[in-house]
Amino acid sequence: MNIKSEIRPLVLLFAVLALVTGVLYPLVVTGAAQALFPRESHGSLIAGKDGRVIGSELIGQSFSDPKHFWSRPSATSPQPYNGGSSGGSNLGPANPALADAVKGRVEALRAADPGNTAPVPIDLVTASGSGLDPHISVAAANYQVRRVARARGLPPARVQAIVDANTEGLLMGFLGEPRVNVLRLNLALDAMQ
Repeated sequence: MNIKSEIRPLVLLFAVLALVTGVLYPLVVTGAAQALFPRESHGSLIAGKDGRVIGSELIGQSFSDPKHFWSRPSATSPQPYNGGSSGGSNLGPANPALADAVKGRVEALRAADPGNTAPVPIDLVTASGSGLDPHISVAAANYQVRRVARARGLPPARVQAIVDANTEGLLMGFLGEPRVNVLRLNLALDAMQ
């Protein structure tokens, strides 16, 4: 029995499989994705008027200006909406730190819009599991309409119409809930003025 004759086919098989699974398959899949879904395969990037990339519709951004709709809180670190650090806070519902964080966020929302006595939507005070969620619920967008309208000097009905125009329906007509992409909504508001 010659060990060389038995190892040679194994090494050849390893090289062929490495070439197929490590080079050819990724090239074919990447090429197909770029041909069939060019925008999505490059990260669903959103460009401004000058062509400069200002964000992705798949990753949330932090907005704090009262003239803008505010996103869902992010639990990523060292900065919010850090795509390299996706993850939740890992604080359970009985954890006092979560209760304190939610209480502080509710107080900040109430201070920013003192006349708003509506219940605060949960997605405005809790982070998503990934910490990167670019969407808020329709209820969260509607909760902010008066504050944004007042800060921009616009009638609430006009801001509400922009929210309605930027509300995304169910995925494939039956999955999920209607939602609003905060970056797209804020861009639509900025374009209006």
